[in-house]
Amino acid sequence: MRALRKTHAGPGLELVDLPEPTCGPHDVKIRVMRAGICGTDLHILAWDASGRSMCDTVPFTPGHEFYGEVVEVGDEVPDVRCGDRVSGEGHVVCGICRNCRAGRRQMCIHVRSVGVQRDGAFAEYLVIPRSNVWVHEHDGRTDVISPELGALFDPLGNAVHTTLTFPVVGEDVLITGAGPIGLMCAAVARFAGARHVAVTDVAAHRLQMARAAGVDVAVDVSATSIRQTQRELDMREGFDVGLEISGQASALQEMITNMNHGGKIALLGLPSREFEIDWTTVITHMLTLQGVYGREMFETWFAMSAMTTTSPVLRDRVLATVTDVLPLRRWEEGYEIARSGSGGKVLLDLERLD
Repeated sequence: MRALRKTHAGPGLELVDLPEPTCGPHDVKIRVMRAGICGTDLHILAWDASGRSMCDTVPFTPGHEFYGEVVEVGDEVPDVRCGDRVSGEGHVVCGICRNCRAGRRQMCIHVRSVGVQRDGAFAEYLVIPRSNVWVHEHDGRTDVISPELGALFDPLGNAVHTTLTFPVVGEDVLITGAGPIGLMCAAVARFAGARHVAVTDVAAHRLQMARAAGVDVAVDVSATSIRQTQRELDMREGFDVGLEISGQASALQEMITNMNHGGKIALLGLPSREFEIDWTTVITHMLTLQGVYGREMFETWFAMSAMTTTSPVLRDRVLATVTDVLPLRRWEEGYEIARSGSGGKVLLDLERLD
């Protein structure tokens, strides 16, 4: 099979030929149809400090956002069938640490991530444990979830987990960062009943995408302050819920300044450096800061499956974050679009290798 491979401990990736992976008794083998490029994959390509710290073995195949068709199941797998269309939870957990045994599998201390510490989805075939497989609904005639939407379930899960960390019904929500996950957060917040949804960024095309995602206001923070945005929305107090997606120091610092007393902030964006925040405001305004990583296993998957299958508006807004679907051989072009931020979500089409 063809695979995009991390062949050595240094910058770069290579398209190579590999044997197809074998399917163990508790595993499922998947023919990958679409796979998404995310920030983790950019770190792995660059082999920067983050990439080196995440990956403990080389060589391996990156890629953890995917959709595909089941082509083989292990002898001990009773409930997944060949032909099923699936996505997958990328965190393979130990099952025996305290968090796993208490039902908090997303907090497993021995987690091994697909496409990071084990072979991933930038290949024609992928093998993962049955416990990590999510079978998509169908109506008996056709698949409800398209390959493109199915490949978004991993990042959409991040957005759903982040957005629903705190109640948003009737609340004023501030989202910093209008990349694909920020746009998905905006769509989910609107779906979940937020009163006002504001998104910040500095890129004009992403702010336009945010408007299409149903936000009340898309703020170019290089020209307009968040405080001015509050006045435009006739908000007499600060934002109730903040979703920090950008990983930028200035974004979190400005968010803290513009939260209502007792406001709650969910943090998903990974910063590239350490930075100071105004802890006096955090304490005196009684703010809550909550880190978010991945998805709740598997409550988030049930939530996003229900939302995407019952709400055409949400489904369309999530799909609108995809701007490029490229065959595998054009992976370098896809990575550059993702790195530069010149588009939205980039998917690799594994059905079109050339």
